[in-house]
Amino acid sequence: MTDATTTQTAAGTDASVLPLSGLQFTIEHDGYSATIASVGASLRRLTWTGRDLVVPFAADEVRPGYRGAVLAPWPNRVVDGSYTFDGVDYQLPLTEPSRAHALHGLVCWADWSLQARSSDSVTLGTTIVPSDGYPHRIALLATYSLGDGGLTTTVTAENVGASTAPYGTGPHPYLVAGPGTVDDWTLEFPAASYLTVTPDRLSPVSVAPIESTPEFDFRTPRVIGDTFIDHAFTAIARDTDATATVTLTSPVGTGVRLAFGPELPWLQVHTADRPAPERSRIGLAVEPMTCPPDAFSTGEDLVRLAPGATHSASWTIAATEA
Repeated sequence: MTDATTTQTAAGTDASVLPLSGLQFTIEHDGYSATIASVGASLRRLTWTGRDLVVPFAADEVRPGYRGAVLAPWPNRVVDGSYTFDGVDYQLPLTEPSRAHALHGLVCWADWSLQARSSDSVTLGTTIVPSDGYPHRIALLATYSLGDGGLTTTVTAENVGASTAPYGTGPHPYLVAGPGTVDDWTLEFPAASYLTVTPDRLSPVSVAPIESTPEFDFRTPRVIGDTFIDHAFTAIARDTDATATVTLTSPVGTGVRLAFGPELPWLQVHTADRPAPERSRIGLAVEPMTCPPDAFSTGEDLVRLAPGATHSASWTIAATEA
């Protein structure tokens, strides 16, 4: 899979040859290569010595779902797209029609613009403009940087408007451990609680101890098998530097890990079950989040971003080997 070519004219990019996923920015560092697509500031591909660490997609295709996108000003769902903030009721567009929710924020299909670039780093930016459902102006920067420790992504939001805004963020990568599918891989992540949801609409219900659902307990590494997961986890154990780590390992010993800081106290995990066999369970969605599903309604771990204030969240994806 290669990047599509774009041409530049005096008036800018020739749209007739612009790939469907937008402009392509490839960065490299000592065995790592990452390609970022401007639509959604999406992580289109990440490899280590040629091995995929995330499920890739072609440059000249509409991004499949939310694969690799940056999610803001909320990750996950706002139930019914409705919420109350500082005493005012709002209605967001319902972007998940099958469940009638507002899904994954407002910028995942925006065409982000280049702000800075080097051989191993690229920064893209966009602005959330005020709308009926979200009357705030938020400037966003997404920086992808490769180093010896893998690919670190930092999303920074600045409230450039005049009113305090509700805010949250997170990524949507589908991790790939190596040969096989989700069923074959061994998963480890140290979460002690998870958020129960309704079976039909995945609307949040309540937080439960992980012991109540043993098939969701991956505090000790084990093979995922045919387990179905599409839940948010919390009460996550962290290292002395407050970093939490999810590790995915293939039967041949290759793997991938995603590490994230304390500003991301929630983790959505999804086994990516799809009706089409060629897309089903080919990667594990691992989505650290600043807040849980429906935080705009509940207020739980919701960032209140004051005028002039900034908020940053970071995560790192890296290869592991036996």
